[in-house]
Amino acid sequence: MKTKSKKRVIILGAAGRDFHNFNVRFRDDDSYEVVAFTAAQIPNIDGRIYPYELSGKLYPDGIQIYEEKRLEELIASLDIDFALFSFSDVPYTHVMHIASRVNATGADFVLLDALSTMISSKRDVISVTAVRTGCGKSQTSRMICSVMKDMGRKVVAIRHPMPYGDLKKQIVQRFSKYSDFEKYGVTIEEREEYEPMVENGIVVYAGVDYGAILERAEEEADVIVWDGGNNDTSFLRPDLSIVVLDPHRAGHELLYHPGETNLRLCDVAAINKVDTADDEGIEIVRRNIEATNPKAKIILVESPVSVENVEIVKGKRVIVVEDGPTITHGEMGFGAGIIAAEKYGASEIVDPRPFSKGSIREAYEKYPHLGKENFEDRGDLKQKMPIPAMGYGREQVEDLEATINAAECDLVMFATPIDLTKIVNIEKPTVRVRYSYKDHGSPTIADILKNRFGS
Repeated sequence: MKTKSKKRVIILGAAGRDFHNFNVRFRDDDSYEVVAFTAAQIPNIDGRIYPYELSGKLYPDGIQIYEEKRLEELIASLDIDFALFSFSDVPYTHVMHIASRVNATGADFVLLDALSTMISSKRDVISVTAVRTGCGKSQTSRMICSVMKDMGRKVVAIRHPMPYGDLKKQIVQRFSKYSDFEKYGVTIEEREEYEPMVENGIVVYAGVDYGAILERAEEEADVIVWDGGNNDTSFLRPDLSIVVLDPHRAGHELLYHPGETNLRLCDVAAINKVDTADDEGIEIVRRNIEATNPKAKIILVESPVSVENVEIVKGKRVIVVEDGPTITHGEMGFGAGIIAAEKYGASEIVDPRPFSKGSIREAYEKYPHLGKENFEDRGDLKQKMPIPAMGYGREQVEDLEATINAAECDLVMFATPIDLTKIVNIEKPTVRVRYSYKDHGSPTIADILKNRFGS
């Protein structure tokens, strides 16, 4: 039998961690040949080429990206030696299901260790990660940026990748003003992460090549905040590692890949949403932190919701639009918008499913947990079914707009991190729901940052 000179690799991903793993571990290593990527989780990200501008001299034709559902066929036809699992926020059962598919087709199943994929910086790095999507990383990152600015530090945020468009145009992205969102043609999901930072005067970097991104960010900052995505591990080696946990999903910190890795690596474990979670959930999370990472400093955090005009909600029949990733693959069911509707006296949360269009209707079929109670009852409203803010492309944005406009209600409550009325044309009265970071007792996040980085 002829021995192959190179190990042939297929990387399983979702347009983020997969590209980073390739860049830092395989791009310049000629003992391996990365034959293909597969794409999952996000619609319309397969069928592309990881281009030469990113793949490097060993891959002059780039690397093809296929649908993950073709995995067995690809392993056989491309003579794959091992499949590298490279995406996040999936239950352990799903990881092993993929592993079984790979092993049964004659290839090895591989996970890279977190530390070897982290890039070191010459600046101070604070990483913010989580154990699940929707725990509250973003408001935590914004608070950290604010505290560090108050300490006189020059702060830049580097955001976990979401390169869903033309990869050659997304190698390095810098966001400092609203026109940059149009410049790079970002999706709703991307804008939800970048816009609140920009509103607060924080420059945000993102893209595909995080070595190049870090070099650019280091030129204008002496502190870099890694703002993670899903429950993925940090791409940068942190000087201080903070992980956010959600007691509404108590126990998930030990059940989802790679959230448990973040918990085991962290210096600080922030239990968020303690103002709306029950005591039992908080205690379960605390016990799991203490058992898994007893050296971690535990802090408690609230995530208070607010609206600009309380009276406009009272007595109204409302539909609620929630952050898409949080309530879809994050499995929250509903979030801040539903809580705000109850808190401020809406008479009914209208079920939007009869009015749903296209990809929104498909989301309800794909994610049957939507609308289900996953923490204690807060009232007697007839429905708790939100609309997920799906916006990975123009078609999904149009479906979202059509669903909202078709719904029979008095008011639309937006609980997304951005003002969706700037993106979709809504023919009904609207109110924006905001949620923020608030310390719950001592120590505070400022205490920890000043103790670690203060002069």
